[in-house]
Amino acid sequence: MSKSKNNKSINEITVLAPATVANVVCGFDILGFALDGLFDKMLIRKTSKKGVTIINKDNYNLPTQPDKNVIGAALLALLKEVPEDIGFIIESTKIIKPGSGIGSSAASAAGAVVGANHLLNNRFSKEQLVEFALCGEAVASGSKHADNIAPCIYGGITLIRSANPLDIISIPAPKLFVTILHPQIEVKTSDAREILKKQILLKDAIIQWGNIAGLIAGLMKSDYDLIGRSLVDVIVEPVRSMLIPHFDEVKKKSMDAGALGGGISGSGPSIFFLSKNEKIAKAVEQAIMNVYKNIGIKFHTHITTISNEGVKIVTS
Repeated sequence: MSKSKNNKSINEITVLAPATVANVVCGFDILGFALDGLFDKMLIRKTSKKGVTIINKDNYNLPTQPDKNVIGAALLALLKEVPEDIGFIIESTKIIKPGSGIGSSAASAAGAVVGANHLLNNRFSKEQLVEFALCGEAVASGSKHADNIAPCIYGGITLIRSANPLDIISIPAPKLFVTILHPQIEVKTSDAREILKKQILLKDAIIQWGNIAGLIAGLMKSDYDLIGRSLVDVIVEPVRSMLIPHFDEVKKKSMDAGALGGGISGSGPSIFFLSKNEKIAKAVEQAIMNVYKNIGIKFHTHITTISNEGVKIVTS
């Protein structure tokens, strides 16, 4: 740990930035939640030289030019609001695989700005940090969508009531177990957004509005049956599911095993399912494995819970 001469200012910290699930079936671009136990790690060092230096400590060969990297773009946006001559050196160790669908780019952007803000004595609000991190997310996906960024910073389940102006609402929820399937294929967020319909039928919008309202009500009332009935997407999932091998079979088998519901995590290829207890979550995992073990595609599964904590400061 490095400190300034007066021993009051912290100059170096390590942060853990969680994986996230976005969209949450019917909540396209407005709902997301943080996952427990899956983190990217960053060592962040404050310097007296303006600018951002990125050092990759993994094998993903991501760009180190700041404006081409989600970490750099987010921090450059933050530094525009900092009058002092300071900068940051970031040593980034990615555990969340880029293109996995569980918020890899959001973890990088959010972890960087939360850590930098800590080194700046927390001068910026969480909402401001989301705005900075969105500049990083835009590098990865081509658009500023906050449904991964917000839960990564706030923790728990978040609702993006409005993107402009930004209005983020934390949604209380009962304990929920999450089963994740990550096929070892890549689906680029930009490609997954490109295939979506630009217009939708009013009758489909009405169904979707009912489901998103029902899901929020179910979460706030701890009504598992209502949560399950509401986890239905009639707009995005029918299109994007074609990008994920055996999606329909995995979903059917998972629901048969007792899952409340689930679907594509973000833009995929990861799929998630919610369960009301760990026993069911494990049964869902086994059902998923039974589908995927014979189709010739490598995959990982993971059982976790929704984390009420966002980016963690682990050393200071």
